[in-house]
Amino acid sequence: MVGELQAALRAIAAGRAPASLESERLDFKEPKPALKEAFADLAEAAVCFANGVGGEIIVGVVDRVKGVAAFVGCDLDPAQVKERIHTLTEPPLLVDVGVELVGEVRLLRIHVPAGVEVHSTKRGLASRRLGTSCLPMRPADVARLSEERRGYDWSALPSGRGLADVHPLALRQAQRYLFQAADPARRRLADLREGDLLRALGAVGERGELNRAGELLFCDAPEGVAPDLVVYQHRRLPGGEADAVLRLPGPLVLAVADVMSAVGTRQEVTPVTLANGQQVQIEEYPTLAVRECVINALMHGDHRLGQPVHVEHSPDALVVTSPGPLVSGVTPANILTTGSRARFPVLARCFRTLGLAEELGQGVDRIFREVIRSGRPAPVIDEQYDRVTVRLDGQPPNSRIAKFIAALPEAEQNDTDTLLILRLLCQHKSVSAADVAPVVQRSVDDAQAALKRLSGQKPYLLEPTRGTLGRRYPSYRLRSEVVVQLGSAVRYHARALDEIDLKIIEHLRDYGQVNNRTVQRLFDVDVYQARGILRDLVGRELIVRTSEQRRGTAVHYGPGPKFPRRRRGR
Repeated sequence: MVGELQAALRAIAAGRAPASLESERLDFKEPKPALKEAFADLAEAAVCFANGVGGEIIVGVVDRVKGVAAFVGCDLDPAQVKERIHTLTEPPLLVDVGVELVGEVRLLRIHVPAGVEVHSTKRGLASRRLGTSCLPMRPADVARLSEERRGYDWSALPSGRGLADVHPLALRQAQRYLFQAADPARRRLADLREGDLLRALGAVGERGELNRAGELLFCDAPEGVAPDLVVYQHRRLPGGEADAVLRLPGPLVLAVADVMSAVGTRQEVTPVTLANGQQVQIEEYPTLAVRECVINALMHGDHRLGQPVHVEHSPDALVVTSPGPLVSGVTPANILTTGSRARFPVLARCFRTLGLAEELGQGVDRIFREVIRSGRPAPVIDEQYDRVTVRLDGQPPNSRIAKFIAALPEAEQNDTDTLLILRLLCQHKSVSAADVAPVVQRSVDDAQAALKRLSGQKPYLLEPTRGTLGRRYPSYRLRSEVVVQLGSAVRYHARALDEIDLKIIEHLRDYGQVNNRTVQRLFDVDVYQARGILRDLVGRELIVRTSEQRRGTAVHYGPGPKFPRRRRGR
């Protein structure tokens, strides 16, 4: 957190408003004039962070004022602040308080750890940080958070239902999942008898009856109760009438297969031909990404609320909404880098044994990777107090990005950081570690390490800008050859052409001529991309054809009427 805080303070000094730099783990506060009011305000803020993922409160900053004028300072005593927060919270909250100097201005820094219990003020106010807001917690929210932090598992409780209630088709589907597993030990589970298989999955309790996880996965809803576990809707237009609706009351094992089948039958596919002639099929919504979205919603959604998981499918977007907030400690801003945390451990273990969920909690990474590799924007994850929404964009794929990523080494294709940085640099001409850190959800130092790696080893995607080369955190940009290959996928492509021009101008000054093969070598592009570059230069009269040959790679070009001449003295 130290790197992020220092980066934020530098950004404020450079002219940013503190409010624009606040996050789920960072809050700037102006000191209250009265001591009693100041301590109460800080206690409430500390409670809010403790019931979330923890964070830093910086006192002595006006969050709506831009630049150094925002630093007004704070003269509160650190020891007294620590003691008052401890006294004004229940259970008493222990925080670290220190002084942070910005020039000659004294700020107060309060480090709040994530709580092991649910905290409130002495007045009974319990709140939780969500994004940059502190929201009051309802009794149900307090109970849910308390259970998660105590390790209480609703899915492990007896359901009152026995093996006779197991749906035979659900059991058969579970066996199919196990037959398809890569792990031989899992495949052997498919040969077990019904009771032994359910016990091996963890779906049966000590008394031989199904637990809540087993009931959800393998049983129809009890007689007289028909809550839908999943509702799938397809629309031809986002605001139009649904032309297909599936209401699935369970079992969950069958619901997963039914939803994936419904999405698959309505998938559009775009063929893309790579530079080597290989053709790949880009799905409207990558199947692996959709599967992970649905599985995560069913595995981590709060089934106690009696609300279904919604899957809204249209050509514009696929949106999966699950009931309840994210599991304690997980937020949209850290979901990529926080290890898997199950709301219901027994249910999660069943999903993983069946091979429906990632063992190491990398399902969200897979969603991001598959979507970006398909040439589309990164998924958008939104958390409200009562639901979590994952949105996949269904716009036509950017074939330039998809082709470029498909040609990268396999390790880079599977590296989420690489893909997110590449996507970011298609929108911005240069970025620093401070810009990249929130996108890849890592510290500034880790973001810097990723940028340095991509500029210092093959496939050499990036380079530091010349003016920032000596800084601790330089700015990085795409190499000119990468810009050429990405073409119109780069928002600032027209400006980036200047660098391409410079390389060819330098080559012509040194050798007097250029051809298609030379351009291919200079920018690591194929014959067609090189031809496009040459046509553009001819059109702008920077070069002209100098050979009698009119077609093919043997055509040579020299300086044209608008070729820049050397200045005198150079």
